[in-house]
Amino acid sequence: MDALNINVGWHEARVPQIVASVPRGVFGYLSRGIREKVDIPVISGHRINDPATARELIADGMCDMVAMARSLIVDPHLPDKARNGRESEIVHCIACGQGCFDHIFMEKPVECLCNPRAGHEAACRLDPAGSAKRVMVVGGGPAGINAALAAAECGHQVTLYEQSDRLGGQLHLAGSPPGRGEFKELAQDLTRRVTAADIRVVYNQTVDPQWVEQEKPDLVVLATGALPLTPPISGADLPHVVQAWDVLADKVATGKRVVVIGGGAVGVETAHFLAQKGTLSGDGLKFLLVNQAEDPEALYDLATRGSKEVMLIEMMDAFGKDIGLTTRWTMMQDLSRTNVTMLKRTKALEITPEGIKVEKDGEAGLLPCDTVVLAAGAVPHNPLQTELERRGISCRVAGDAHKIGLAFDAVHQGFAAGREIG
Repeated sequence: MDALNINVGWHEARVPQIVASVPRGVFGYLSRGIREKVDIPVISGHRINDPATARELIADGMCDMVAMARSLIVDPHLPDKARNGRESEIVHCIACGQGCFDHIFMEKPVECLCNPRAGHEAACRLDPAGSAKRVMVVGGGPAGINAALAAAECGHQVTLYEQSDRLGGQLHLAGSPPGRGEFKELAQDLTRRVTAADIRVVYNQTVDPQWVEQEKPDLVVLATGALPLTPPISGADLPHVVQAWDVLADKVATGKRVVVIGGGAVGVETAHFLAQKGTLSGDGLKFLLVNQAEDPEALYDLATRGSKEVMLIEMMDAFGKDIGLTTRWTMMQDLSRTNVTMLKRTKALEITPEGIKVEKDGEAGLLPCDTVVLAAGAVPHNPLQTELERRGISCRVAGDAHKIGLAFDAVHQGFAAGREIG
């Protein structure tokens, strides 16, 4: 043999290997163990998505080379960017699995959330437009950003409007739960790409029809996203009822006993986010372990048992149906380890100051709690389209403003909207 490529295992293992919660380069210790026993080059892989991690593994003697796969689907130019001192331009794999592994299980071609060209390189060439247009993009989430980038690459003059003080939209919420921080990395990558593309960005600006008429664009891309849904439950307006989005954004406080209504992706992630409150950090865990302050069993308990009692309820017969297969099982495992109580086939009837009245399998009951979190889904937020069309202003809609979907859908729809501007 000329070299050894050390693989962690396969996906039937109960140890996550390819999802975002796996720390970058964490399995390098396995290649190090082999490298200490052989005199041929040893390669390390799994969750190495940036040159800094690769450089550190090699410099620390963990391996002789690193292997990247998904990272090069996201950014085929990663090696050249690293070689030429352009690492700030790299778009990183966020290990979401939405376009690669999840597509394999669905018997679909491999695509990519972060790179809408992947798998469509020939069809997605961005040719210069016949005439440059003034394009207004409303909304700085993943759909709006990718629309702006594609339109700018085609030679159009693009202005991107965002009502907050940062770009990224719901990527920041998606990156809040433990082990999901790579979504915030994508928000940063996209922001840097917008800056590099010399796209004019206007922050803290709410766009209305009068503003559009004043700016006189040739075309408007509406990527205004979504709003959280408030279900028609009596008591949903009580002061101890909050939205999951506000919990993930750390805008609201929650009590010791928390019930999350809605077992989709947002509900699962919010329950995990809350269950981790009061657990040990990675640095804290290592400190106590190295100094033998507690035995391993106690450390495991401190790392998984938080300070809140979290309950997740869902009307349907399964949790996380909208989470991809490659990620869902790891999140269900996390909820189990953090002692989140999960009740399926449970319908919320009424919220009271004392808790939630529910019906489960035909029987009524009360779930006492201090805080109720609504994670009942979202609805498109598209306040401009009808009025712009009435005024004869050309527009197109992308992302959640058109139809609620995954981040994958928002990226691809935004890219298509920008690319198709003639």
